[in-house]
Amino acid sequence: MNNQLLSYAICILMVSSCNQEKTAISNTAAPQTSETSNEVIKNPNNNLYWGDTHLHTTNSPDAYSFGARLTPDDALRFARGEMVESEGLEMKLSRPLDFLVVSDHAEGLGLITEIMKENPILMKEPILQQWAKNFQAGGAKASQTGRELINLFAAGKLPKTLLDRKVMGSVATKIWHEYLNTVEKHNQPGKFTALPGYEWSSLPNGNNLHRIVIYRDGMDKAKQSLPFSSSMSNDPEDLWKALQQYEDKTGGKVLAIPHNGNVSNGLMFALSDFEGNPITREYAQIRSRWEPIVETTQIKGDSESHPYLSPNDEFAGYGITGWDIGNLNLAELKTNNMFQYEYSREALKNGLLLESQWGVNPFKFGMIGSTDSHTALATADRDNYSGKFTNMINNKTRAVEVEEIGRDHTTNESQQRFTWQYLASGYAAVWAQSNTREDIWDAMYRKEVYGTTGPRIKLRFFGGWDYNASDIKKADYVEIGYEQGVPMGGDLMPDKSKNAPTFMIAVSKDPIGANLDRVQVIKGWLKDGKTYEKIYDVKWSGNRSIDKKGKLPAVGNTVDITKATYSNSIGAEELSTVWQDPDFDPSVSAFYYVRVLEIPTPRWTTYDAARYNIDLAPDVPRSVQERAYSSPIWYKP
Repeated sequence: MNNQLLSYAICILMVSSCNQEKTAISNTAAPQTSETSNEVIKNPNNNLYWGDTHLHTTNSPDAYSFGARLTPDDALRFARGEMVESEGLEMKLSRPLDFLVVSDHAEGLGLITEIMKENPILMKEPILQQWAKNFQAGGAKASQTGRELINLFAAGKLPKTLLDRKVMGSVATKIWHEYLNTVEKHNQPGKFTALPGYEWSSLPNGNNLHRIVIYRDGMDKAKQSLPFSSSMSNDPEDLWKALQQYEDKTGGKVLAIPHNGNVSNGLMFALSDFEGNPITREYAQIRSRWEPIVETTQIKGDSESHPYLSPNDEFAGYGITGWDIGNLNLAELKTNNMFQYEYSREALKNGLLLESQWGVNPFKFGMIGSTDSHTALATADRDNYSGKFTNMINNKTRAVEVEEIGRDHTTNESQQRFTWQYLASGYAAVWAQSNTREDIWDAMYRKEVYGTTGPRIKLRFFGGWDYNASDIKKADYVEIGYEQGVPMGGDLMPDKSKNAPTFMIAVSKDPIGANLDRVQVIKGWLKDGKTYEKIYDVKWSGNRSIDKKGKLPAVGNTVDITKATYSNSIGAEELSTVWQDPDFDPSVSAFYYVRVLEIPTPRWTTYDAARYNIDLAPDVPRSVQERAYSSPIWYKP
């Protein structure tokens, strides 16, 4: 087997102690079910739903090895707003989520829990019997045994029983069906959506190519095939073939979501396939078919853009420190030429280039955020940070610790990441007609989604040719948005008038979060075989003005570092505008997406420093500007 489980395990993420996690969104949209029946009420103009598409439980070997004992059932109960207990602490979301995907690794799915339960099929060898006792004992002995198992995975030296395909097929089927039963139990159309899914964790030589696979279907179809594991193949094209086989067999629907291109060392959005061959038209068609959205922000760094790629963007590079020095397990350090094939914005630009060659854009994706939490707790709050690995709960020094992640394979030198470099990100926001599995999945597939680094910022984004400044002020601006244009994720068709397109944008702050600093439109385009980008400040708070250099002054900073507090005395609760592209060229392909910035707030490490009275290193950011990224709108001549 490859070393993806080892690499995941040694990348220890952060967890916090908390009595009540203040993370979720109260949906203020139209009622979702009839008061007198179970009929789901659909809103043709779509409601906003918040969720997490990337969450691990005790069924993931790495999560189990670092202390996770909460199950998929616990994860779904927690996401719905129920109380769960972890490490002796009671935890509960004050604002339940609307949907959740429990996406445990396909590799070794549920294996450790089955060993712990002394599954008779697995108890054929003394070493597995001993492992069962160690796991049952818990504590350090269980953790050490978990790491031993993962190391044997990586070295290809597993006990014979665990290499028996018939045996492991039987165990995997049992675990998969139990998981699907749990998902079905919690899925309540109109109230809460539980979507089946898993993670395909390809990690060739430490380069992250992971994808989350999400089903539109229920157990009747999903149970007809097992998750596709990277132990079968590390090549994304083989994953796509497996997804096609599933759809052909069942008539169901699935999609895949890449994440953490920032630690792929130039492979995630490369202009070549897995074998290094140039992308073909067929490859572009297949990739665009299976991967409509990308997870752009999460615990392991933000993947929107990098200062090396966007030197004129003062807000590029959110949360990249520690994640832009090498691949996932730091087995290979990064060179600057890799960045252009790792970050979402540059991939969107390269997609225009490839489309000009093949007529198909393989990187025409929307953007979301998710947590990648390995605690079964879908949380993303900086001020009450619950972290991502259970073994760090109640660790008061987590903001100042250092982890040896791996060794550079060229020099054998130890490579480290500081624990403060992990993020509290993120969540996925979906505009769907109702809170049902089908409508949530369909919204993802058509890209009417966006991501945030944690806050529940509400964002609408429409593009058209006929919007005027007064439209955004009308009560029916959403209806106008759909009738006269397209929402985020859509395509603007050419207009005979040759006028520049107009974009209608409406943003409101998280009801219990920070005020807004500004709204930006980020444009990328292709001209004469080269790609370009530009950032436009289109709406902002206060009485600021863009200066002669085209720069908008900073909003200010009210953060009190010693107390870990901030004030909403600056910024705005809402920012809305109709913006027209002043540099439009009807002859060139382009995309536009919205980036929303909050005012500065304390980082999770600042809250930890105040709470536990610890001193942070000088290079640890004390405040951050949380943000949201919309899916793009594309224009093609």
